[in-house]
Amino acid sequence: MKTIEKIVGVALLILCIASGSALLKTDMVFFRWVMGLALGYVLSRSFFGFAGSINRAYRTGSTKLMRALMLMFVLSSILSASFLIFGDPTKYDLWVNPINAGLVIGGVLFGFGMSCSSCCATGTLTDLVTGLPRALITLLFFGIGVFVGFPIQAKADWVKKSLVSTATFPSGVFIPDWFGGNKRIEYIGAVAVTMVFAGIVIALSYLYEKKRKQANTYTGVDTETVQEKLSDLDSARYKLLSGATYDRIFVKPWTLVEGAVILSVLFTLLMGVTKEGWGASTPFGFWFGRLLRVFGVSTDAITSFTNKPAGPFTMPFVENPMNMQNIGIVVGTLIYLLMAGMFTKVFTSGLKITPLDALVYALGGFAMGFGTRLSNGCNVGALYTPIANFSLSGWIFLIALVAGGMLGNAILKNVYRACVKK
Repeated sequence: MKTIEKIVGVALLILCIASGSALLKTDMVFFRWVMGLALGYVLSRSFFGFAGSINRAYRTGSTKLMRALMLMFVLSSILSASFLIFGDPTKYDLWVNPINAGLVIGGVLFGFGMSCSSCCATGTLTDLVTGLPRALITLLFFGIGVFVGFPIQAKADWVKKSLVSTATFPSGVFIPDWFGGNKRIEYIGAVAVTMVFAGIVIALSYLYEKKRKQANTYTGVDTETVQEKLSDLDSARYKLLSGATYDRIFVKPWTLVEGAVILSVLFTLLMGVTKEGWGASTPFGFWFGRLLRVFGVSTDAITSFTNKPAGPFTMPFVENPMNMQNIGIVVGTLIYLLMAGMFTKVFTSGLKITPLDALVYALGGFAMGFGTRLSNGCNVGALYTPIANFSLSGWIFLIALVAGGMLGNAILKNVYRACVKK
């Protein structure tokens, strides 16, 4: 079975590239499709995610993923600065998001939702392969939350307008503006600030992990243990065409650090080509609108409610670059699991859920979706991309996200405990 899966995985990868090149209408759609495949593959192979940074910390005491995220933020900011310093930042669609009540409330809601569904926006996509029932319920209610939140995002000043701003981007605080006058100083200073903020988070994560270990409540994460096992290649027995070589190239999980580095490179490539960041959640609301059209709701009613143009709800699905990037993440996850010979085992292990689980996942999905409209993005749109784009909003979102995640995990722990007692 594993051999068959590996063959199917390789064939699927080739088919995705070849068919995408031949059938997708524009170079940008094809590029987004390939980026999605790459993102899904890397996220899955490195067991990397945003929700896990908080959920793992609360549930196991491990903060290794949080520290890997900080590494990714710093690397991405350095790579972004390396080409922003030579150009006009206003020529890019940098996500310098507003700092306001919506950012904080949305961050708390998103963190709470992550604790319920054990995933975020991109995690929902990868989990369609690894935990289908949970991910499907989460995706449906995520889309509902985004859809319901569209009009608030479009009209509410407490979501749209920033309480503080700087000169380059009045929409929010662009950290390089703190060091105005010389481009080199601006971006060196902004990278330094990013490193300081990341360093504070890393220091706090070590202190938290130390406290958990001293209290004997640290259990660690199985996947992190597997990732950290050294597997040196014995060059004396090296064979190019061998199972050991295949496993090393396509099967062996990447470490969190390797995942952070590769994702940083992919993010920079995405930003360099598209002139904008990485987003994932907004299409979920458009997908729900498409679903409403299937059940007879008119396009006029949908656009009137959401304050969105008709295009995202009516244009051919495969012609929308963001749609293809998101679907690519799903397929990229599938490709890794097949090529690693793990698909059947992983897929079947995530099929069982209880009615209470379903209710919690629905709540989590809606909270995340609605939260994204208040904070103008999800973990990639309100956290990662803004931080890499030197927006202060990303760091504020992180604080709210952690607070919401910890609160949600604490509530869930008590809810499930009470249900078990009954």
